[in-house]
Amino acid sequence: MEIEKENQIISNLLAEQILERYISSNKGKIALATSFSIEDQVLTDLVLKIDPNIKIFTLDTGRLYSETHQLIDRTNEHFDIKVDIYYPNNFALEKFVKEKGSNSFYESLENRKQCCDIRKIEPLKRALKGIDIWIAGLRKEQSLTRTNLKIIDKDLLNENLKLYPLLNWTEDEVWEYIKKNNIPYNPLYNKGFSSIGCAPCTRAVTVAGDIRSGRWWWENPETKECGLHLPKGVSNG
Repeated sequence: MEIEKENQIISNLLAEQILERYISSNKGKIALATSFSIEDQVLTDLVLKIDPNIKIFTLDTGRLYSETHQLIDRTNEHFDIKVDIYYPNNFALEKFVKEKGSNSFYESLENRKQCCDIRKIEPLKRALKGIDIWIAGLRKEQSLTRTNLKIIDKDLLNENLKLYPLLNWTEDEVWEYIKKNNIPYNPLYNKGFSSIGCAPCTRAVTVAGDIRSGRWWWENPETKECGLHLPKGVSNG
């Protein structure tokens, strides 16, 4: 696939049209990765309308908010599905915690990246086995690290393709879709959260206008990615 040409073709398509284009031609080889954000809830609704049997998976890091776990059950019930859940390798996690402690990610960027590697990157590799394209809910306005993303691009880490159908959506558009379609969402959004991940690494928004200011708030904005969605050429180390 010629990435630049493909992005030119789909740049003016609706999210539904983008999803239809790739889901219809990649049956069994395309999946949605959900963290149960409002964006991912929108995508869950959209992809199931195209293919009720599409693979939808999530990564349970072991440090998620209880509200997120409750939303998993609510989402399964609402859509009548069973989201696949992938967990960290217990041996790697036990070794990391024993050597560095449960909350060592506060101490250095290196420790935080290692924690993300164990809790997210490795489980993601297992989840994506046999998958050529994975769909995610990233949007450009979410952070500095996402402004130059393309709707579809190569994932060098997992050697497949990433698809961001909502890349150019605004937050207002996401909420409009959620409310119009009565889709369940995490109640933490009603408490000032705008990006929800692991409980120790996420809090309510602290900087007006910065959607991800509640994520890894002790770090510089340029480092605020766990490694799942790094731009090409950027190291996770």
